[in-house]
Amino acid sequence: MHAEDLLLLVTREIPFGKYKGRLIADLPGNYLNWFAREGFPPGEIGRLLALMQEIDHNGLSDLLAPLRASKR
Repeated sequence: MHAEDLLLLVTREIPFGKYKGRLIADLPGNYLNWFAREGFPPGEIGRLLALMQEIDHNGLSDLLAPLRASKR
């Protein structure tokens, strides 16, 4: 993981599926957990989804709050 990845979580939208257009940081935990069970897509989106799932699973989503505030 790179520090830039955290910023991408609050700026990058998911480009497909049920939550298309939603920020990766705003995806529900059950959706992220589904990817963890079924497999993350390849490439950057998959890497970011895996990172967000790990953050969400460990209850660390509040760490993204300062990054959200800086993007307003």
